[in-house]
Amino acid sequence: MAEHNDDSFAIEVILPDDGRAAPCCPHGPTLLFEKVGKGGERDRRFYACSACRDRKDCSFFQWEDDKVSEARLLAREAENRLKRPQFSQQQYCTRKFASLPADEKKFCQDCQLLPLPGERDAHSSHRCTAVTVAQLGRPSVLLRPLDNKKSNAQYLFADRSTNFLLDTLAGLGYRKVLCVGTPRLQELIKLRNLEQKHEPMKSLLLDIDFRYAQFYSQDEFCHYNMFNHHFFGGEASSVVLQAFLRESDGEKAVMVADPPFGGLVKPLANSFSLISQTWRKLSDADMPMMWIFPYFFEPRIRECLPSFTMLDYQVDYDNHPLYKHGKTGRKQSPVRLFTNICPKDVVLPKEESYRFCSVCQRFVCSLNKHCAKCNVCPSKDGREWKHCSACEKCVKPSWKHCQSCGHCALPEHPCGQGQGEEGCFRCGSLQHKRKACPLRDKPRIIKKKKNLRAAPSQTSL
Repeated sequence: MAEHNDDSFAIEVILPDDGRAAPCCPHGPTLLFEKVGKGGERDRRFYACSACRDRKDCSFFQWEDDKVSEARLLAREAENRLKRPQFSQQQYCTRKFASLPADEKKFCQDCQLLPLPGERDAHSSHRCTAVTVAQLGRPSVLLRPLDNKKSNAQYLFADRSTNFLLDTLAGLGYRKVLCVGTPRLQELIKLRNLEQKHEPMKSLLLDIDFRYAQFYSQDEFCHYNMFNHHFFGGEASSVVLQAFLRESDGEKAVMVADPPFGGLVKPLANSFSLISQTWRKLSDADMPMMWIFPYFFEPRIRECLPSFTMLDYQVDYDNHPLYKHGKTGRKQSPVRLFTNICPKDVVLPKEESYRFCSVCQRFVCSLNKHCAKCNVCPSKDGREWKHCSACEKCVKPSWKHCQSCGHCALPEHPCGQGQGEEGCFRCGSLQHKRKACPLRDKPRIIKKKKNLRAAPSQTSL
């Protein structure tokens, strides 16, 4: 699977299959990338950060065939150490902030830290405020959200979506929830456990935001990069995950993941598959999962994880300007649930205008009308789609069939540019796409350049 660029080439992630260790940046092992030309020729492979797609955020770059000197390796290790969090998770757990008297509990907004009394002098000029027990139970509200959409953007679930997810999982009998990048879900689980009005549930948060280590024990949080399946706490964190997934007394486990929307699908799917493999060793079954992502990534997700189905439920966020529930037309939230749980078992709320389609055997939004010709409820974006007899498929309501192009498109589209115009990135043919190329599995031509001075920017990934 390649991430396409406008300059007639694509960037492809090459997943490791030979056991070689990738060089590390502050975000853990890097990923191997390769630029693919329109005719199938390939440039030199290079390593770059797994989490940051913009080199302004992480400048790591190394050609795959570079011979790295000992001095450069030492300098890189020193830089990685400098960028580590101020405290390790084990150190956070030994600080015993929770045992302080109420009037001693402060939060430094500038450092995003819960300082101990002996550290107050270092924060005397900072904005420090008193923090309550209730606030400590909602760290996602207390902490300032990270906002880099290409690496660690924190768009936090609205209460509507958080409650729906937890009610659904509880109704399906799950008692353990692996929260991958979903801090709001972890918080609600713990709050409900305190209320003692629901069946108790266990949760483990895996997140790249190390600040959460201040609020949770080592059995409740692991500093984790979902783009390369890297645990910053090493083997100790891996053991925590295995212990959590091990079912006991009939406790069923499920994973819910909410990656940054600018993230690459292929490495994410690989990480989730590795978690599923860990689960399979313990239970001899596939890990039940929910992956929350925009609907326009459906082809890529289905290519990586064919067992996944996209559901119509619209996920909304508190701190995103567009992804809100209740809007209509094209302004609706594009974020959906992708899951390997049986679609008919995920009951969508009738009061939000979802209905059950007896033919598709799943819940759909009210405007997603079943098409007898396609034999599917076709809408992806919440609007009612229409069937085009010429295209032999359903299309968006704003699209019209263009005789010149031979397919449906927006009325103001650049006429004359057919759907196959972009062609195949493998062989250059206009008759098919790369994934259908008959030469896909054959050896490829490697295009070498003599003067490769400038490193490719990851902004094109």
